[in-house]
Amino acid sequence: MAGELVHFELPARDGERAKAFWSGLFAWSFTDPGVPGLEYWMTRTGEHQGGAVLPVSDESAGIIVYFETDDIATSVARVREFGGVSDDPSPIPQVGWFARCTDTEGNSFRLFQSDETAGA
Repeated sequence: MAGELVHFELPARDGERAKAFWSGLFAWSFTDPGVPGLEYWMTRTGEHQGGAVLPVSDESAGIIVYFETDDIATSVARVREFGGVSDDPSPIPQVGWFARCTDTEGNSFRLFQSDETAGA
């Protein structure tokens, strides 16, 4: 399923901007868990999967994860539409396609689409 993984944290210099980017890309909604003094906006990506946007604590590159997509070309276009950066999709022969991407907060991630005919 598009955008699904177990858990992730996305550091952000601008939490609202980061939430808007990810909501636009995968239609995720974010909630505040209500912990006083904690800026941590959670999202669910599946029954047992989710993640969070949190303030960046340093200038580290952040986590890199692979998000599944049903249509990598459309997802690459949407990354760009919502202010992110994406390479064009590249084949992984007989496995699928991937694209290196960066969100509006500078976090690297990858999109992946399964396709056994890729690179054939």
